[in-house]
Amino acid sequence: MVNVDKLEFGIETFGDIVANEDGSLKSAAESIRQIVHEGEIADKYGIDVIGVGEHHRPDYSVSSPETVLAAIASVTQKIKLATAVTVLSSDDPVRVYERFATLDGLSNGRAQVMLGRGSFTESFPLFGYDLTDYDDLFNEKLELFDKLRTEKAVTWSGKFRAALKEQEVYPKTESGKLETYIGIGGSPESIIRAARFGYKVIIAIIGGQADRFKPYIDLYHKANQKFGTPDLPIAVHSHGFIADDNHEAVEVAFKNIKANFDRIGLTRGWAPMSREQFNSETKVGSFYVGDPETVAQRIARTIDLLNLGRFDLVYGAGNQTAAQRERMIELYATKVIPRVKEILKSKGGAE
Repeated sequence: MVNVDKLEFGIETFGDIVANEDGSLKSAAESIRQIVHEGEIADKYGIDVIGVGEHHRPDYSVSSPETVLAAIASVTQKIKLATAVTVLSSDDPVRVYERFATLDGLSNGRAQVMLGRGSFTESFPLFGYDLTDYDDLFNEKLELFDKLRTEKAVTWSGKFRAALKEQEVYPKTESGKLETYIGIGGSPESIIRAARFGYKVIIAIIGGQADRFKPYIDLYHKANQKFGTPDLPIAVHSHGFIADDNHEAVEVAFKNIKANFDRIGLTRGWAPMSREQFNSETKVGSFYVGDPETVAQRIARTIDLLNLGRFDLVYGAGNQTAAQRERMIELYATKVIPRVKEILKSKGGAE
């Protein structure tokens, strides 16, 4: 049964370029500053977490999410600051830990790192890694990061970076441990790996019905039991768009989410998104689109079905305007989240 009192709600952005009202696009710099402003809005309305993605592409503005999160930290008080995700495979675990420990200090303990292999691969050749080592890179670097996370002197050796011998890494966090998630795309191996390391997981549900992920969550709980690791609350993130009017929400979302998915699909062999496919995703799939009541009902169902501890809504997909993005954040915080909690409490969730 969902514990509503402990339930968390977040927003995430992958750094999509923001549109002007006339349809032209803002610069990457303007889009980055807009994200900082949106983090301030989310904090003002009491949203629990903001996540910022890492990409190295022209259609996204953020390649260094920790820097953007540090800027958000300077204008906020309570909201947790996460990545969505940090591509650990093509980064150095020591530098990742140092950057997030620094962010944790700047924000008074609000930093969260979400580690993943990334849904895009452009960072691998950019930083000199071979894609044939895709799995080995992540496995080895996660093992090193796990040692760093103890904040004790580390002795370690591997294939892809220099060995460490009784090496201290600085700064240390005030709490003694950095809050860490592993981003899961939906493979059993990823779920088992997260359980073995004792990490929280956040599952990316970006297509199809949420029901199909229940076996993965069951596997996570069974793996935790086998490894003797903590059975931690599950998080999920999915795309969505909220507007005051249901028809407006659907039309804006179709235009922008379709453009976004079609652009990505050109490099992945996906067929262009049809209206029928989009409609199916908004009615029973992984797009949470509509007016506040419509979106609240669907999010509540997913949280209840999967017994989640956190739900993150990915906002701004495609090239939405600043006004559309800001209004969505406001509606999510002031209308959707309270309504979701109300629905879940009526089903017997903890008061």
